[in-house]
Amino acid sequence: MVRGKTQMRRIENATSRQVTFSKRRNGLLKKAFELSVLCDAEVALIVFSPRGKLYEFASSSMHKTIDRYERHAKDVSITNKTVEQNVQQWKFEAAHMAKKIEHLEVSKRKLLGESLGSCPIEELQQIESQLERSLSSIRARKTQLFTEQIQQLKEKERFLTEENAILSKKANDLSVQPLQQLSPTQKEIVPYDDETQDPEVETELFIGRPERGKTRYPMKA
Repeated sequence: MVRGKTQMRRIENATSRQVTFSKRRNGLLKKAFELSVLCDAEVALIVFSPRGKLYEFASSSMHKTIDRYERHAKDVSITNKTVEQNVQQWKFEAAHMAKKIEHLEVSKRKLLGESLGSCPIEELQQIESQLERSLSSIRARKTQLFTEQIQQLKEKERFLTEENAILSKKANDLSVQPLQQLSPTQKEIVPYDDETQDPEVETELFIGRPERGKTRYPMKA
């Protein structure tokens, strides 16, 4: 015979209710004992019957287990309270930051010239003064950057001028050094140059076979 599924509701018949209580109480106590033995767990079980009778099971000592439970419950309560306080603090800070961001957005729009219709004359004057101060700071920073760049260019120019002077000196030294290394005999030998040749110098150049009894006339080059 197949047992039907037990409905989870109060049993109206008193006799059936008492029988069910006895069976399930014994099964619950048995499961608690098995759990403590098999898993080496500290188990404490307290059951009161409908008539107020106490049934209990403890794997070690009921009082020690209850004290341990109370300490743990107290710690959990303190932890939960601390967490709740932290959550409330975080919510407050988040709301404060949201208001601050909204205020900054409004100020930004006003500095950009937007949403000025509701601003009184005093607020407009404050915005104008703030913009003038900002513009002065921007111009001062711009002037400083220009000055630094000009100084850097001057330093670069000075460095290049020095490098150019050094290279020019090296070039002059290289052009003079070969002549200084020549011996006195080598310095007296001057290479032939058409432009430097004296046009009045005569050379005895004769074409053909010389004949007897004739006078030789030198030719001018």
